[in-house]
Amino acid sequence: MIQNYKIVTLCGSTRFKDQFLETQKRLTLEGCIVISVGLFGHSGDEEVWQTGTKEMLDDMHLRKIDMADEIFVINVGGYIGESTRREIAYAQQTGKKVNYLEPIA
Repeated sequence: MIQNYKIVTLCGSTRFKDQFLETQKRLTLEGCIVISVGLFGHSGDEEVWQTGTKEMLDDMHLRKIDMADEIFVINVGGYIGESTRREIAYAQQTGKKVNYLEPIA
């Protein structure tokens, strides 16, 4: 936490770009510092698929989790992909709280 602001890193499939942006806006208005993805590979940002870029972005996202107090998972329709599962496990291993957009079954 920085001063009175909780730091939240968003995680989830980049196919859910609209939900990422909506959640970022809502959490910001609730007084959170929000860290999100830099590119939406499954929503048109083709640069993600260049050699070595996805691996770099995946590692960078773990560093974003390191900086956060908690993560917020964008799990539209209950979908949680392999990369997001890895991020959730990492967050839990490092003692971060995990919240979800939709309830977990």
